Amino acid sequence: MDLDYGKCWGTSKKDSWKNTLLLAYQSLGVVYGDLSISPLYVYKSTFAEDIHHSETNEEIFGVLSFVFWTLTLVPLFKYVFVVLRADDNGEGGTFALYSLICRHVKVSLLPNRQVADEALSTYKFERPPEPNNNSSRVKLVLEKHKSLHTALLILVLLGTCMVIGDGLLTPAISVFSAVSGLELSMSKDQHQYAVIPITCFILVCLFALQHFGTHRVGFFFAPVVLTWLICISALGLYNIFHWNPHVYQALSPYYMLKFLKKTRKGGWMSLGGILLCITGSEAMFADLGHFSYAAIQMAFTFLVYPALILAYMGQAAYLSKHHHTIHDIGFYVSVPGLAVMAVMLVTTCLTSLVIILCWQKPPIVAFIFLLFFGSIELLYFSASLVKFREGAWLPILLALFLVTIMFVWHYATIKKYEYDLHNKVSLEWLLALGPSLGIARVPGIGIVFTDLTSGIPANFSRFVTNLPAFHRLLVFVCIKSVPVPFVPPAERYLVGRVGPAAHRSYRCIVRYGYRDVHQDVDSFESELINRLADFIRYDWYKERGIVDTWNEDDGYRSGASSNECRLAVIGTVAISGGPPYEIEESVQPASVSVGFSTVDSVTDVIEMEPLDVVERRVRFAIDTDSEADPGSEMDVQSREELHDLHAAQQAGDCIHTRALSC
Repeated sequence: MDLDYGKCWGTSKKDSWKNTLLLAYQSLGVVYGDLSISPLYVYKSTFAEDIHHSETNEEIFGVLSFVFWTLTLVPLFKYVFVVLRADDNGEGGTFALYSLICRHVKVSLLPNRQVADEALSTYKFERPPEPNNNSSRVKLVLEKHKSLHTALLILVLLGTCMVIGDGLLTPAISVFSAVSGLELSMSKDQHQYAVIPITCFILVCLFALQHFGTHRVGFFFAPVVLTWLICISALGLYNIFHWNPHVYQALSPYYMLKFLKKTRKGGWMSLGGILLCITGSEAMFADLGHFSYAAIQMAFTFLVYPALILAYMGQAAYLSKHHHTIHDIGFYVSVPGLAVMAVMLVTTCLTSLVIILCWQKPPIVAFIFLLFFGSIELLYFSASLVKFREGAWLPILLALFLVTIMFVWHYATIKKYEYDLHNKVSLEWLLALGPSLGIARVPGIGIVFTDLTSGIPANFSRFVTNLPAFHRLLVFVCIKSVPVPFVPPAERYLVGRVGPAAHRSYRCIVRYGYRDVHQDVDSFESELINRLADFIRYDWYKERGIVDTWNEDDGYRSGASSNECRLAVIGTVAISGGPPYEIEESVQPASVSVGFSTVDSVTDVIEMEPLDVVERRVRFAIDTDSEADPGSEMDVQSREELHDLHAAQQAGDCIHTRALSC
């Protein structure tokens, strides 16, 4: 099982130095493997073009200058100090940026969006957006044109699929490059027959370890990567002082200009090899959810970055005295991962939108960010296109294939939802079904899956038409995605009645984030029954006035009347026993605090009334001491409804009608 370090240890603001150092250590084995081994092939891939070396070493110093400034500007300045701050509740990656934008601007193409979704704790903004006229204009333009919504979605899908395409080849390239170092200690024949089997064996072992989770993989590989970084930095220092102490002069941008001026087209084509020095930078943002911002920032800034700079400087110092060995220090990579630069360009574009729409910065700041980093990445992207026919076409083709599948799937989902929305039947039709129309209610629980958050789906009407019977207890279930990484279990279920209580029909909206793992059928049905029982108890106790609600406008109100349109978030939060306990929920706009005696758990409810968009949060406990008059009519009705629920559950397995929607 994969562990989520960002959630296990808390956010970076609350991490102790000890935990932050531990996470930084673990990140070495997960995040920085690709970046760390890039010195194996950068120089050889760069000098594979027709570049002649002069005694002045301007070509070698020019490449070192490019490597230094590329590592400094892209991974360090762009990712560590800017992009990593654009996290979505601690999650990173292309979808995290898209989710963040969708919560601030109405550009999401999800069809069944509800106001109730904005009450999720993971949906809340860290700070209320400050008014900004320029940002508002950009927001209005994005919200007004639906074509921009589609373009943004395609951009996100493209970036995501490019990561998949790059991930198809990156492990093989990285391991093969490392194993190729054996050629220095083996004969040509031995090397030819040994490298491929060794590479395949290592890859099989690596993928076999994946199911142990990031926690164990990080601990296993962290000492390996740490040892590697220490070794290459030590060798770099040795080569600098032993072969060419003046190599530091190459850090001046002046050598980049001299390199391009002298090598012209060959120098431009060689940039495809230089960009390999930042392959793996996107992993810092994509794997953010497994660690923390402080841990990744610390590991790269104080260990990975200086070790790589020393390694590249040491290689340049050695090559300045040994021109003939330029092709013996690495593996020529024919796929200068093109997909990597495409992902970085997508991240740059999305981060620019986050700067305007989420961080409320002036558009000129986002434009400067986009222009500066976008121009650097476009330069490398153009150089990468040269190798398109030599192998870079493979990840691009795979990415385009996946984008097509995802977009067609999304388009069909939208069309299906629109059809269901226009063909749904009314509540009156459902309530009219009965013995007079030849419709029977049979024992058990019927679960009708639908994308609709209101109304009766057409697939249920077809079900009743073909088979004039349905179950005594009916649940319309909508499983929907919301633009957040995780939905807390206590806020996942949104439950309400469909019709009066006597009809025994309910609606349950189950919400998942894009990083949530969906439950299996058995556990989901058990959880659904429990949430329905909690809702029944809450609804009847509210009617009896045992639960007092409060909001800032009305003050205390006891036992508001039942509303058939009302939906409530039902969840359970475990608490320890002890003296009378009071909960006051401060993260919601309207909250209540209820005192109660010692109990084992407390039920958390958020009511959503769609007519006037009123939100009330209630936490209550069922205590035998508070059950006044157990023989009252209302108490009998609630017990009868709970009895019907459990009887229906015992009558047999839940029957699903999802397939009838086909």
